[in-house]
Amino acid sequence: MLENDDALFFEYWTANRLKNKRSSRPFLKGLSVGFAIGIGILGVIYLGWYQRADMQVSSSLSPFLFLFAIMGLSVFMAFTYRNYQWEMKEQRYLSILARKKRDELKKEMQP
Repeated sequence: MLENDDALFFEYWTANRLKNKRSSRPFLKGLSVGFAIGIGILGVIYLGWYQRADMQVSSSLSPFLFLFAIMGLSVFMAFTYRNYQWEMKEQRYLSILARKKRDELKKEMQP
């Protein structure tokens, strides 16, 4: 027997699973996490908490390349987060589907 929240999720995911694979909402969440990590790295370097990193950035790294690396990190985090969220929901859907099939088989086997 499926619980109420599992049944609601099953109905929702059956109708929207392909639409959510390309959804922009999880992508934007992941993008914001990536930018937050990038801002944290910038803060550590430019506030002088780690002097060796500050010296390395000042001597050899152009600001354009550094911003490009942060943008690349942000896009990677966004892509990874979106795929992770979709996979977690898909795994839950498949486990509910297997439980549903198992319950149907038990009902058929009972006299």
